[in-house]
Amino acid sequence: MGKIGIAGCGRMGQPMLQALLDAGFDAQGFDVKPRDSYGPFARYMAASPDVFAEDLTVLITVVRDIAQTDEVLFTGQALVRAAPQLSRIVISSTLSPKYVRALRARIPERIALIDAPMSGAAIAAKEKRLSFMLGGEVDDIAAIQPQLDAMGAHFHHMGGFGAGMAAKVLNNLVAASSTAATRLALEWADTLGIDEHRLLALMHTSSGQTWFGSHFDNIEFARDGFRPDNTIGILKKDVESAMDGAPEGADMTLPESLIRAIERLKPR
Repeated sequence: MGKIGIAGCGRMGQPMLQALLDAGFDAQGFDVKPRDSYGPFARYMAASPDVFAEDLTVLITVVRDIAQTDEVLFTGQALVRAAPQLSRIVISSTLSPKYVRALRARIPERIALIDAPMSGAAIAAKEKRLSFMLGGEVDDIAAIQPQLDAMGAHFHHMGGFGAGMAAKVLNNLVAASSTAATRLALEWADTLGIDEHRLLALMHTSSGQTWFGSHFDNIEFARDGFRPDNTIGILKKDVESAMDGAPEGADMTLPESLIRAIERLKPR
């Protein structure tokens, strides 16, 4: 298959790269963060965009947002142009479905496009049990299935290119709602004198059960307050992505209220 590259080796991308390496794939990472900040892992990180582009055939993007995706593909690293052997681009960031679908007109037809956003947080990436929501041609997805198998445990082909991202932002809309609701319930529980862990244990076996509440102690961002540059900030971005991809005339009352609730979250 040639070299597989992961652009964006942060809290999700780095363990995904490690999973590919553990499975024996020829894989390398790239990030704008200094290479020496990765310690021993730096040997798996490309020293420059040019080195990253050499022999690159499959690119998996796990960067934060649309601006960083544009940098990887078209401007800063410009891998669409700089990697002549590139044959597949896999979009694993959570982005606006409209932006993702529009990529087809911006990228040469010789390069297959697959959207493969994932769910499960960093703990699932480290344990190689991510859930992937996939959009693209059946044959293109089949071609990267061995790499997906190395990184994940659940795979949902939602339809053509862009369908995976549309499904992901809907999933994250619900996830962000349960995150805000669970944090609010815990704040109220503090005031009412109810023990946090007892309430979470109750919800885990009752109608208030959510992924966020059931895995509260294992989710690295569970106690964070809102900052534009942290994971709680990413939740806001994901809700905005869902809104951008919403059907025409959709009721925005809930997502708009949800954004305000996320912005008010304080560290716990």
